[in-house]
Amino acid sequence: MNNEDTTFPNQFVWGVATSAYQIEGACSENGKGMSVWDDFCLKENSICNGDSGTVACDHYHRFVDDVSAIRDLGSPAYRFSISWPRVIPDGIGDVNQPGLDYYDALVDELLAGQIEPWITLFHWDYPLALFQRGGWLNPESPRWFADYVGPVVDRLSDRVQNWITINEPQCFLKFGHADGIDAPGLTLDFQEQLLACHHTLLAHGLGVSAIREKAKKKPFIGWAPVADVKIPATDGNRDLAAARQATMSVCPESLWNNTWYNDPVFFGKYPEEGIQAYGQSVPKYSSKEMEIISAPIDFLGLNIYTGSHVSAVEPDGYRELTVPPGTPRTTTDWPVVEESLYWGPKFHWERYKTPIYITENGMANVDWIDMDGIVWDPQRIDYTKRHLLQLRRCIEEQIDVRGYFHWSLLDNFEWSKGFSKRFGLIYVDFQTQRRVMKQAAYWYKDVIASNGRSLRVDP
Repeated sequence: MNNEDTTFPNQFVWGVATSAYQIEGACSENGKGMSVWDDFCLKENSICNGDSGTVACDHYHRFVDDVSAIRDLGSPAYRFSISWPRVIPDGIGDVNQPGLDYYDALVDELLAGQIEPWITLFHWDYPLALFQRGGWLNPESPRWFADYVGPVVDRLSDRVQNWITINEPQCFLKFGHADGIDAPGLTLDFQEQLLACHHTLLAHGLGVSAIREKAKKKPFIGWAPVADVKIPATDGNRDLAAARQATMSVCPESLWNNTWYNDPVFFGKYPEEGIQAYGQSVPKYSSKEMEIISAPIDFLGLNIYTGSHVSAVEPDGYRELTVPPGTPRTTTDWPVVEESLYWGPKFHWERYKTPIYITENGMANVDWIDMDGIVWDPQRIDYTKRHLLQLRRCIEEQIDVRGYFHWSLLDNFEWSKGFSKRFGLIYVDFQTQRRVMKQAAYWYKDVIASNGRSLRVDP
């Protein structure tokens, strides 16, 4: 890559991201209903150190100050999620007006600070009342989701244009419905996992239609799956082909892939390789359902944190390589593989030809307030610089990448890891709720202000 020009396109969107359950707290205030995460946190040994999102970062009461921090960061965009049970306590039925009032006030505060809202409608906090009626296994669940989306869009779309339907279906389905380590803690058989996945895809499609039907401003709609990125071990054509194949492959008895989710959304059909791999476990579906799932969207959000290398195997296969000893790792034990922010967008752009936004990228680090009052996090700066330079490489090659959202604005409740993993640009003392900008926050502010020019690496 040419280090003389590390700037990004003029309209490139820079932002930060959060999710409702991870930061809001106020888990039972002003009419909010319980989510599966509220319930899961009550179960013994479900969360590291017995933590919960009951208070989290107390963003519900402190959002004005947190929006001020976003403004101080110079971030022109903020991706956040809506808590479904805060808006509709039982998941369906009457709308909780104080819940919508809260998000209404948050949007107004963002716009007053010239920060563009990017709203995610589902980031894992499924209403407990609906889970007790079967959750994602219930064939009515897609309609439940659409019926929740309607009043949210009706209330906020006079000011909000950017919408993301569902975040990381691979994660909440695998970890919450197959492995049982996240809420709601299920270990479904594989056929049931695929059924829950199909209903999730239908919910996405019906959600898209609900947004377009209710939106007062022309909506800009996408969704945000995980990108499972495979990277060629060498520059050779065979390894390149192997990495592309591996990135878009489907393995038997595993929902951890890219194409089983994205092919129905963009092509209106499940990948043939997946149908063959999953066999009799694939749920029965109609062409009408595939029409619903493939309702046109405007962008593909990709959440990318790491990747793995693969090499070609005769005659036309691949193998995943082991991670070399001493490879840098974050405190979640994820290898630092910055090329993932090049190969992930590249392979997805080649397949789907849809504008891409990096909706999450970041790292958990060992952070604390130094004796001098500063939170020094040089690893986070280095991690982010490495990844952004790879993203700039995509743009040099005319891959249509239009934005980057750093995960996360705040240290937060990191699901089953509780408060043990710190992803934030802003340090949070969870005992006092004191916020301290980390050095990476000041660095990222310079990146945004220079539109990437400050990333230049001197020889």
